[in-house]
Amino acid sequence: MALVPALDLRTVPNDPPIAHAPANVEAEQALLGALLYDNAAFERIGDSLQARHFFEPFHQRLFAAIESHIRKGQLAEPILMAEQFARDVGFEELGGVRYLADLVDRAPPAANAPDYARAIYDLALRRDLIRIGGDIAAVAAQGDAELSARDQIEAAEQQLYSLAETGSISQGFVTFADALHGAVTMAAEAHSRDGGLAGLSTGLIDLDSKIGGLHPSDLVIIAARPSMGKSSLACNIAFDVARNYAWEPQPDGSKKTVRGGVVAFFSLEMAAEQLAMRLLAEASGVSGDRLRKGEIDASEFGRVRDAALEIQEAPLYIDATGGISMAKLAARARRLKRMVGLDLLIVDYLQLITGGDGMGRNDNRVQEVSMITQSLKSLAKELSIPVIALAQLSRQVENREDKKPQLSDLRESGSIEQDADMVMFIYREAYYLSRLEPREGTEEHFKWQENMDQVRGQADIIIGKQRHGPIGNVKLSYNEDLTKFGNLARDHSRYDAH
Repeated sequence: MALVPALDLRTVPNDPPIAHAPANVEAEQALLGALLYDNAAFERIGDSLQARHFFEPFHQRLFAAIESHIRKGQLAEPILMAEQFARDVGFEELGGVRYLADLVDRAPPAANAPDYARAIYDLALRRDLIRIGGDIAAVAAQGDAELSARDQIEAAEQQLYSLAETGSISQGFVTFADALHGAVTMAAEAHSRDGGLAGLSTGLIDLDSKIGGLHPSDLVIIAARPSMGKSSLACNIAFDVARNYAWEPQPDGSKKTVRGGVVAFFSLEMAAEQLAMRLLAEASGVSGDRLRKGEIDASEFGRVRDAALEIQEAPLYIDATGGISMAKLAARARRLKRMVGLDLLIVDYLQLITGGDGMGRNDNRVQEVSMITQSLKSLAKELSIPVIALAQLSRQVENREDKKPQLSDLRESGSIEQDADMVMFIYREAYYLSRLEPREGTEEHFKWQENMDQVRGQADIIIGKQRHGPIGNVKLSYNEDLTKFGNLARDHSRYDAH
C-alpha cells in the first residue's frame, strides 16, 4: 500500500485556519520510519523536537508513543505500535499496520534522522509564526480600548520570545511523568555539584547551605532598611555568579551553563558607573570611598588595574534606566536571554519599578506593587531563572526596641510576601549599636565597646520565608570599607533554625 501523503490542511481545534500552511508530511514519514526501523536514531535528534511539531495529527500521536516506549527502555516497532493504535480512527484511515510497515520499508538511513528532525521543527515554527502574526494583526485591527498599543507590543514580544526559546507559544499541561523527569534531572545535577546545591551558588557558603542556592523560577526578595547593605549583597551575588560563568556547547549550537551564569542587573537607584565602582572595590580589595576620592597609592592602583582586567569579561549586564516600567524590564530581559543567555536577574530595587501604562498616577500603590511582584514571578517562570528583587522596609522597624525585621515590615507587604518564594532580611546590629555610643571614659562606654567588638564586621541574614526549606538565621561577615559580605567559619551553632 502506498504511503498516504495527507495533503489536506489540518489545524488544531479552535485555532484560526492557516492558508497554505508550511509542512512536509514526507519528511515526517521519513523520520518516523527511521525511528521505527532503528530506535537508536532517537538519540540523534536531541530534545528539541516534540510531538506537537508534527503537522499530521496521527504522526503527532505516533511520535509521542515512540518516544514513550524508548524512554522507558521498551522496543518501539510497527507491531507494538499497531497494537497501541488498534482503536485509533486516524490510524485506520491511513492504512493501519500496513502504513507502519511502509514507513519502515521506505525509511532513510538513521544518520539522516537529525536532518529530517530539523526540517520538521523549522516548519512547525513557521506555522506558529503565521498564527502569531495573524493574532497580532487581528488584535491591532480591533483597536481594543482596554489594551494599549504598548501592551500589544509587549504581548507579541512575549509570544515571539517563547517561540524562539521553546518552539511553543503555549506549553499548557505537562504530564506528571515529564514533571518527574525534570525533578529527577535537577536532583542528579545537584548531586553532581560540589556542595550538592540544587540551585545557582550565591558565593556565600553558609547562605548556600541554608537555602540550597538560587533556584530557577524563584522570586527572591532581599529586604532591609537603608544602609543595611541590600545593594552590596546583590552586587556580591551578581559578581560571584558572573565571575564563575562557564558553559559547554550543545549539539544544536547553543550554550549550556555548567557553572555561574550570565547576570542582568537593573540598577534603578545607582548609575552603572557607581555599581561598577562597588564591584571594582570588591575585586581589588581597595576601599570604594578611597577609589572615588583618588586617595590610593601606586601599589593599590596596580591592584585596581589588575582587577579591572580580570573582571571586565564577566557576563554582567547593567541597565541603569531610572523608573523603568515592568513591561520594558521584561522585554529587555527576554531580549538578553535570546541574544546572549540569562541565568540570574537582579532588580535594585522593587519599589522604584513603575507599573507602566496599565496603572495611573492616582491608582493604589499597593495594587501597583502587587502587579509588579506578580509580573516578576511570572518572568522568573517564563525565563526559568531566579529573580532577585531588593525591597525597602517601612520605618516601623526604627520604632521598635528590637530592630530585627520581620515580614510585616515590608512596605506594601501583602503582595510581596505572597508572591515571593523566599524573603531574606539583612540586619546588622553594629549599625544600630554604633549610634548609641555613650560618653567616652564611662563604664557604659566600656560595656558598649565590648558589645561593639562582638558584633563589628558581622551581619545576620534572616530567612523570613522559604518555600523549599526552613526559615532561620545565617551569619555572614561584612566589610564596610569594601561593602562586601563574606563567609564566616562554617559552624552549625551559627544557625538559628526553626
